[in-house]
Amino acid sequence: MNPNSSATAAQREFLLTDDEFNRLRELVHRYTGISLSDGKRELVYGRLIKRLRTLGLRSFAEYCRLVESEHPEELQELTNAITTNLTAFFREDHHFQQLAGEVLAEREQNNAASRRLRLWSSACSTGEEPYSIAMVLREALAHLRNWDVRLLATDIDSNVVAKAAQGNYNADRLKGMPVARRQRWFKPTTGRSKVFSIASELKQLITFKQLNLFDPWPMRGPFDVIFCRNVVIYFDKPTQRKLFERMAELQEPGAWLFIGHSENLQNVTQRYRLVGRTAYRRI
Repeated sequence: MNPNSSATAAQREFLLTDDEFNRLRELVHRYTGISLSDGKRELVYGRLIKRLRTLGLRSFAEYCRLVESEHPEELQELTNAITTNLTAFFREDHHFQQLAGEVLAEREQNNAASRRLRLWSSACSTGEEPYSIAMVLREALAHLRNWDVRLLATDIDSNVVAKAAQGNYNADRLKGMPVARRQRWFKPTTGRSKVFSIASELKQLITFKQLNLFDPWPMRGPFDVIFCRNVVIYFDKPTQRKLFERMAELQEPGAWLFIGHSENLQNVTQRYRLVGRTAYRRI
């Protein structure tokens, strides 16, 4: 069988015209801030074709009309389909090393009176980032007693937030992690071979919430540390400026911000200064 035959049939069955693609990417930008280039047309087609079949629709024109009616459930399904969720435990490890050393030591001294520490993983995906942060917190701050330490973990994709909250991971997701850390923070899951569950001690630190970064934010801060990594690479400059302006309002001078390895704040905001490898501090 020709491996391309099914794709060819699907393309004959569901055409995605220029007008329909432009309508969809305009809606995605308005709702999520994500800018889809012309080169993302095949990605959009491939990820949404399942939604058309699930909904019993006969064309992308019908789907456009559905989401343009601002049907809330389908807007969320559209968002879940379009967003990319590439993640790993301790991805870009230099951030976690800096957190374990310089950042938490400085925050411990700065917050000694309040004994309060707040962190935000703003694009938590399936949970590897916030659980990595939680491991660092438990390991580096084990000597502190009676501190109020909380980590907020949010993502626009409701499906990945639900998965993150469960905290169950296949063994291959733990490859490369030191044995001692793996044994301390992960437990085999009963009845599920090669599936490991996050320790409850880490879960207790984290509140998982579905959140569109361009909706009103329910939290008030202030946040000592914000992780906003590999998010704004999908946004245009005006959208980035709005986002970091809002984040700056939730942080006090000296607070920390980590962004992704391919991102920078040059010509985006004057509210942060670069202090390390994709590490910033609020001015």
